[in-house]
Amino acid sequence: MSDFDLVVIGSGPGGYVAAIRASQLGLKVAIVERENLGGICLNWGCIPTKALLKSGEKFESLSHLKEYGLSASGASFDFDAIIQRSRGVAKQLTQGVGFLMKKNKIEVIEGTAKLEKGTAAPQVVVTLNKGGERIVNAKNVMLAVGARARALPQIGLEADGDKIWAYRDALAPKKLPKTFVVIGSGAIGIEFASFYRALGADVTVVEAVDRIMPVEDEEVSKAAQKGFEKRGIKFKTGAKVTKVTKTANGVSVAIEVGGKAETLEAEVCISAVGITANTDGIGLEALGVELDRGHIKTDSHCQTNVKGLYAIGDCAGAPWLAHKASHEGIHAAEHIAGFKTPNVNSPIAGCTYAQPQVASVGVTEQGAREAKREVKIGRFPFRVNGKAIASGDTEGFVKVIFDAKTGALIGAHMIGHEVTEMIQGYVTAITMEATEEDIHGIVYPHPTMSEAMHEAALDAYGRVIHI
Repeated sequence: MSDFDLVVIGSGPGGYVAAIRASQLGLKVAIVERENLGGICLNWGCIPTKALLKSGEKFESLSHLKEYGLSASGASFDFDAIIQRSRGVAKQLTQGVGFLMKKNKIEVIEGTAKLEKGTAAPQVVVTLNKGGERIVNAKNVMLAVGARARALPQIGLEADGDKIWAYRDALAPKKLPKTFVVIGSGAIGIEFASFYRALGADVTVVEAVDRIMPVEDEEVSKAAQKGFEKRGIKFKTGAKVTKVTKTANGVSVAIEVGGKAETLEAEVCISAVGITANTDGIGLEALGVELDRGHIKTDSHCQTNVKGLYAIGDCAGAPWLAHKASHEGIHAAEHIAGFKTPNVNSPIAGCTYAQPQVASVGVTEQGAREAKREVKIGRFPFRVNGKAIASGDTEGFVKVIFDAKTGALIGAHMIGHEVTEMIQGYVTAITMEATEEDIHGIVYPHPTMSEAMHEAALDAYGRVIHI
């Protein structure tokens, strides 16, 4: 006999959202969490990182007061207070998840789960944090176990919390180092580089490929590097890290660039070289769960090849984003409840919250060209947008990509102030299968930076007004 209709393992933004939706649909639900409700995102990822970045942005903006006819003196910061504010934000949201669990009558089981063979679905054996063991049976089990920072011990790149940091270490350090080497220029590496540079640290970012933020559109990637360099961040692209060595004063990072050896010295090295799914040690092998390079293989409804077992979020593969996990969790919960839900593959935006911000959805220009798609491309710079000029946020641009044959919007890429808030407009458009006619006909409020979204779409068809 099953104790629950659904047991969710992991309470990150995928797991807890799935549990809530399942409960709303009348299912009896439990959620297993070994550490803190909210998972990595709320406690050690998305949310506290954004709190740090906002503190850095506020402090850095003080050096530009003269541009607004303002003045102030004696600007300084309390590093411990910045960190504590970030931790407080995380705690507030974690408590909020706890409230939501109670409100939706979801039983929270605190402990570490392992799967064993069951009847309707795998049996969940929980080693309880308070001691002892509990066996939980359910009609369905959902894995939302997330991922952790990738380590490369073969070259010495393994976090120790002292001289080599992973994201957890970078979020709550005991002191502010003066020099950093950040390995990896994806969103995590760039965001930490941006934050620590805002507080005056000397930061060098090392990237293995020939440009930073390689998943982004090439044009945006190049503009981002120029923007970050203007703030004083240094870059080594096309650089292979061969060895990371701890020294008396910090770390020594050996790299090869164009066949030539170089050495970078810093107090701290931040490792941002990707993630590893938390799929080891939970019984997947014994159940015969199919994996793909360490990630759980799923179908269009997030089902694994094992009866009654679902997987969502980071453990189920790219893109490794919180909103993708939430989307999958809701979809899977509805499928379990018997809904004829559409395919889970909706467009997912990517956002980097540095200064300047970067946001994108859909195909890149180079991706469209490689696929031999005929496209129309439009661009519009913020430097001629009225709201941007008035607010002093003229850096960056909007770029859109339309299918030339159908007029469908297939990609959008932005760099600039708060573009992470704007990208959802294009996500909605692509999801609704909007064409250039639909977007051209939208009335955008004036003055707003979102008007650049309209102008970029007009530019793709030779109708741009303000350039």
